[in-house]
Amino acid sequence: MTAPLLHLVAAARPNLPKLSVLWAALAAQPGLTEARLVHTGQHYDSAMFGDHLGDLGLPAPHHALGMAGGSHAELTGRTMLACEQLWQRERPALVVVVGDVDGTLAAALAARKLAIPVVHLEAGLRGGHPDMAEEINRRAVDAVATLLWPPSLGAAETLLREGHVASRVVAVGNTMAASLLAALPAARARALPAGLVAGGYGVLTLHRAENVDTPARLEHWLGAVGQVAQRLPLAWPLHPRTAKRMAEAGLAMPAGVRVLPPLGYLDFLGLLAGARLVASDSGGIQEEATMLDLPCLTLRESTERPETLSGSRLVAPEALADAVAEVLAGAWPHAVRPPLWDAEVGARMAASLEAFLAELR
Repeated sequence: MTAPLLHLVAAARPNLPKLSVLWAALAAQPGLTEARLVHTGQHYDSAMFGDHLGDLGLPAPHHALGMAGGSHAELTGRTMLACEQLWQRERPALVVVVGDVDGTLAAALAARKLAIPVVHLEAGLRGGHPDMAEEINRRAVDAVATLLWPPSLGAAETLLREGHVASRVVAVGNTMAASLLAALPAARARALPAGLVAGGYGVLTLHRAENVDTPARLEHWLGAVGQVAQRLPLAWPLHPRTAKRMAEAGLAMPAGVRVLPPLGYLDFLGLLAGARLVASDSGGIQEEATMLDLPCLTLRESTERPETLSGSRLVAPEALADAVAEVLAGAWPHAVRPPLWDAEVGARMAASLEAFLAELR
């Protein structure tokens, strides 16, 4: 019997570590499926996408749709059309989508309109802001998905409270955690950027629309960053979106900040592993900091990953310098690794797929 065709859809860079765990699990069970990687194109250049594939053991995409840029509606609509055309030519038995970006929503809608089952990897995350683009996307994908893979017990409980059928909610665990555990030895072996000494710097990332798209808000954050950099050197792998917004607003980089280009997966993980702390508005980095027991200052008003708040704190610009001072004084709590954040996530996903595919036969 021919193995069922499975399309794994990646839109943005954070999708890749999560898909790499599933890819490796499927490769360990030849014959279970024939998996192919589909890249919608939302992140498309080498720095933001291509350079991560080799680090994560992923192949070049089997299908690259090239959909990037434009408004939320434009990107979602064009990506839906491209996915529909692909799946009319090559119809998979199942489509796996990840996370909450526009390409994820577009792929999920296109697949379900063609009556193709959809698995949502990282289902059930809720940040409590119904007007936030990512929150809209994740809720909509959960609503149409056929099989839901929450990364935590709390996310699974959220889905059940919302009325999802229990047999379709399978708490497989956190793929970001599994990816980190697999890659950490190689990441620690990477050399730090010149001039950085392990334990002697902080890592900063800032890219979300609510933080960087309004010049006054971005200027407020940069002022807070400048205060911190007077006490602790900061390494900032600068996201292209943030660099563009700073240039448009005529905002200068604060003194004491070491600007780095976007880094590959192993280089960035090595940078985190050597840091004294991290300040970030990235949900994935919150998870990685939890796994590393690295003090994390989450530069947001809320988080859809409450499990990270054992060693992370939501921090406003005016509170950033004081929070860093607490970390440097040794007054920060240790992170507690949640259940299912382990190396067995891939095996749980493969087992769930095997059971689901058996139902489809």
